[in-house]
Amino acid sequence: MRIALCSTYVPFINGGARNIVEWLQAMLEREGHEVERVYLPQWDAPDLLFQQMAAFRWIDLSAADRVICFRPQAHLIDHPHKILWFIHHIRVFYDLWDSDYRGFPDDERHRGVRDALFAADNMALLEAQQVFTNSKVVSARLRQFNGVDSEVLYPPVFAPERFTCRGFSDEVVYICRMEHHKRQHLLVEAMKYTRTPVRLRLCGRSSNAGYNRQLSEAIRDHALDQRVVLDDRWISEEEKVDLLADCLAAAYLPLDEDSYGYPSIEASHASKAILTTTDSGGVLELVNDGINGLVAEPDPRALARAMDALYSDRERTRSMGEAAQARLVELNISWSHVLQRLLA
Repeated sequence: MRIALCSTYVPFINGGARNIVEWLQAMLEREGHEVERVYLPQWDAPDLLFQQMAAFRWIDLSAADRVICFRPQAHLIDHPHKILWFIHHIRVFYDLWDSDYRGFPDDERHRGVRDALFAADNMALLEAQQVFTNSKVVSARLRQFNGVDSEVLYPPVFAPERFTCRGFSDEVVYICRMEHHKRQHLLVEAMKYTRTPVRLRLCGRSSNAGYNRQLSEAIRDHALDQRVVLDDRWISEEEKVDLLADCLAAAYLPLDEDSYGYPSIEASHASKAILTTTDSGGVLELVNDGINGLVAEPDPRALARAMDALYSDRERTRSMGEAAQARLVELNISWSHVLQRLLA
């Protein structure tokens, strides 16, 4: 079968939105399908939004037997056999409209843009032969905002057998893009209140140099230089495997995330407990408090207590890591399941 995988990207920014496309391509080609990847750049700025949407609408993919669309606004592509693996809305116009992340005024002009976006999305969503999402959170948003039902299809990682557990160091690792909504700053603040020698390692690039400066200044101001490592770069897959193999536990505490996030599932494959927060959104579909990780209030002192608990009770931490592996099986997170549903 000829399959076109269609998505958007922010230039020079890597992340899970690219991984889901590229890893699916590899799995489809392994099964003998001919795959073409179609990307267009996408910015959420209101003044550029409809120009970008029009570009997708005019793409001709009639040579494909099937198209699978991911990140917005790829679902606007017109095709008789369009499948959506919908990973999020343009959130500043949807669930983040009343948040500090909107970045533009709630006025008549922008409400008009929002209404027009909703209308275009509703039309494109109804054209799809099947709508999948990456989490219950995103499925709930589709029902709330667009009146569309969908099936949750959890995204696996590529070659999960790469991940293994070699032992348990003193270090909690957070491997993710460094962005304010990923909230690495909460862990840095938490380190001020820990009572054990637990350590913290933050790994990842940021699209906002100011946020990295904020983290660096907090580490310096709180005299945490010997206990917190800030690795401001996009680390390789090989380094990631090594860090997860040896760490005490992994952290992932975004604000109301769309899904469980690759940092969580990678840690689970490495049999490591996951530290997250009560408001992390889709992460809570994977992490059960005290079973395969710890769920703390999004407060530095609460996170400090959780980090101390991971350090102090190594046997419980190891047991939660083992349960993290079992949780993946329980949720049927596998490429065989993904291919069976997308190609049905």
